[in-house]
Amino acid sequence: MHARPIPLFVNPTAGRGRAGRRLPTIRAMFDEEGIDIEVQQSAAVGDLEHKVLAAAESGAELVIVAGGDGSIHEAANGLMRSGSDCALAVVPTGTGNDFAKAAGIPLDWQAALRLLAERIRTNAACRRIDIGRMNDRYFANGAGVGFDAKVTALARAYRWPIGDFVYLFAIFRAMADGIATPAMTITTDELEWHGPVTLASVSNGAWIGGMFHIAPMADHADGKFELLIAAPVTRRRIVSLLPMLINGKHMNEAEITHASVTRVVIESESPVPSHLDGEVGQAGTRFELELLPGALKLL
Repeated sequence: MHARPIPLFVNPTAGRGRAGRRLPTIRAMFDEEGIDIEVQQSAAVGDLEHKVLAAAESGAELVIVAGGDGSIHEAANGLMRSGSDCALAVVPTGTGNDFAKAAGIPLDWQAALRLLAERIRTNAACRRIDIGRMNDRYFANGAGVGFDAKVTALARAYRWPIGDFVYLFAIFRAMADGIATPAMTITTDELEWHGPVTLASVSNGAWIGGMFHIAPMADHADGKFELLIAAPVTRRRIVSLLPMLINGKHMNEAEITHASVTRVVIESESPVPSHLDGEVGQAGTRFELELLPGALKLL
């Protein structure tokens, strides 16, 4: 057992506010399970990252995050910046919970909490998972450049309580504005691409947007990314591809190019949007991505 309370970081806005509403129950359940926690709530974007960084630098051996993919993104950046060997544990309370799904964590948050409590009580061994870095930021689940980043930005702007379907709605909204296909140069050890691109997706986990099985072969602990490049497609073609994307049946479609990689450089002739773990970044023209094998401990 841990000699001092385990820091529990909560993003109260995660899952359209579900995490904040569940906090009293989360506290009570950890108490029932005999796990001593210290709750810290994030107050703004970036706050959770700074709090996790401070906890890791002060000697914490484990931090727990109750939130979604955005919260895990911040926690992973805090832990990686700390240079410590502090482990991460997750109680999924987000909208999509792509990381939790890829990591085999129960999506029923109460089941996940009870399983986590048991692992803490029994001093269960952590596992090592890969982490990605794009330019100066880290990511746990995936990165995207192009159309999927635009969809992510739109989905985050909607506050409707419709779960994963917000991403589906955002796709149709993004298509209404037109589908940009800037010319890109994508360079890896395995392939080179020169030409127009709808999107370039670099997956560490298998899902994005909660419901899209974007890279069925992806594994957090296999020492590689799955790079998917989508050639230009029409609106009608996107609609026909959606069921395949949801079911992971798109890999052999003519517009999809796939490679397993450890490093990727993406250069665009014009600024394009990007995202890391569903967190939208500034538009850019050069993105350098590299895999850091086994860089994070996960309980």
